[in-house]
Amino acid sequence: MATDVYLEVGSKRVFACSLAWPGWCRAGKTEELALEALAAYVPRYRVVAERAGVRFPKGAGEQLRVVERLPGSATTDFGAPGEAASSDQQPVSAAGAARAAKLLTASWAVFDQVAATAPAELRKGPRGGGRDRDKMVDHVLGAEAGYARKIGVRHRQPAIGDRAAISALREAILAVLATPWDGTPLAPKAWPPPYATRRIAWHALDHAWEMQDRSGPGDGHGDGA
Repeated sequence: MATDVYLEVGSKRVFACSLAWPGWCRAGKTEELALEALAAYVPRYRVVAERAGVRFPKGAGEQLRVVERLPGSATTDFGAPGEAASSDQQPVSAAGAARAAKLLTASWAVFDQVAATAPAELRKGPRGGGRDRDKMVDHVLGAEAGYARKIGVRHRQPAIGDRAAISALREAILAVLATPWDGTPLAPKAWPPPYATRRIAWHALDHAWEMQDRSGPGDGHGDGA
């Protein structure tokens, strides 16, 4: 069975994102390279699906069907999927919301596990760049507090290691995204829930995978963005 994806096409970067699997979203300089990168990350995303208890198709990635192309923006070229697909405006059923929440929760769990085992100092990139572990965790938490506002949730950024505050923020996000949605905007200029789930999961996983790629010896060419 083919996997439906959409392409967000910027002037310098293209994102290929799965519609049904929030967080499974990769980029490349061209459409072809973005799709190749998405397929290459099947083994890594399978870990997320298994943790969520959601069956991931055995042949996922073998047939990627592009169902929509979106014009990108400066956000796309900067390195984040910044556009909602047209299907993201459709109502979300109770079953669909529950499934998405499981996958988002699993994405957070993968990020937390990787952060707990990664060295404090991560291997630098080919030009000496990249955040170390604690700065990356702080960045992800800050982004999640910002993303939460896009769905009408206001929480201060949790401090690193404040598990109670981190849990409170994530529970508030899930209270919105795990709820059926009738298509009514959550707030003025709010993100639709499917896009919010995809963006939050992608950000957590992108940095989890970056931490994995930059832990220990290597060639300095990790895949994280």
